[in-house]
Amino acid sequence: MTLTKADIVESIQNHLGFTKIKSAETVETLLEIVKKSLEQGEDVLISGFGKFCVRKKRARKGRNPATGDDMMLVPRKVVTFKCSGRLRQKING
Repeated sequence: MTLTKADIVESIQNHLGFTKIKSAETVETLLEIVKKSLEQGEDVLISGFGKFCVRKKRARKGRNPATGDDMMLVPRKVVTFKCSGRLRQKING
């Protein structure tokens, strides 16, 4: 099962006693802060959880899977995530 934004809002509502609207605003605010930081090329480190990083990918050769034609893929940025040691231990028991 996938954890959704609605599930997170509901969990905050239940744990902290916020209204649903206040819980949704809290989640949206947090996500906007993370997005803005990543847009600016900054890393986002959440202690005990992990680190989101923006990495640059160079232009490279690729292949169109539908036609088999060779093509050049443009340079781009991607977001990567590296979990913390604590999170890795919880996942692995």
